[in-house]
Amino acid sequence: MTTPPTGSLLTAQDLRKTYGHTHALDGAGFAIHPGEVVAIMGPSGSGKSTLLHCLAGILPPDSGSIMYNGREMTSMSDGERSALRRSEFGFVFQFGQLVPELTCVENVALPLRLNGTSRKEAERAALGWMERLEVDDLKGKRPGEVSGGQGQRVAVARALVTGPRVLFADEPTGALDSFNGERVMDLFTDAARSTNAAVVLVTHEARVASYSDREIVVRDGRSRDMERAI
Repeated sequence: MTTPPTGSLLTAQDLRKTYGHTHALDGAGFAIHPGEVVAIMGPSGSGKSTLLHCLAGILPPDSGSIMYNGREMTSMSDGERSALRRSEFGFVFQFGQLVPELTCVENVALPLRLNGTSRKEAERAALGWMERLEVDDLKGKRPGEVSGGQGQRVAVARALVTGPRVLFADEPTGALDSFNGERVMDLFTDAARSTNAAVVLVTHEARVASYSDREIVVRDGRSRDMERAI
């Protein structure tokens, strides 16, 4: 197993996760620095989404170590991991997962509201990010009234609004055509780099992975860092 580089914001070593007799992760490792975009690639069923969910504290690994900013995540309580996901981690999923009953600006403001920010302050911050993602004109619309590409940009704004240190994106363009997918990735990566956030990007598409600084290939639950393998 290769030792992760020093100074990493988020590192994982020898992660193992089993579902019944299936080894979703079988000794996978990972490391990312602030401001870095890392693409996790691999075929369907390779374990890449399981790796992302473990790194984000959504799924506990059966064994192995995950260090975030000098803290061992596997020893944290559920409440501590939830607090990390609310304040220091941001998430973008394939289908956006916006709340249909809320307007777009209310969706973007939601993470701040859950952390106790007033409605006025939360929506002001939300509008700032919506403007940067070029969807501020949709503030009063509900998710069902906007296109897929627009909705995904709203989801990216929601992921960024808390100023997270790590952004997790699971197939963020998988439901979009190539034009909208590239637009979302352009805006997403530019916004993330402007805040020095680290980005963990799960994808099976080479054109999406091309936005990353480095690729990690997962196959049969094991990971290989392509940059450092050269």
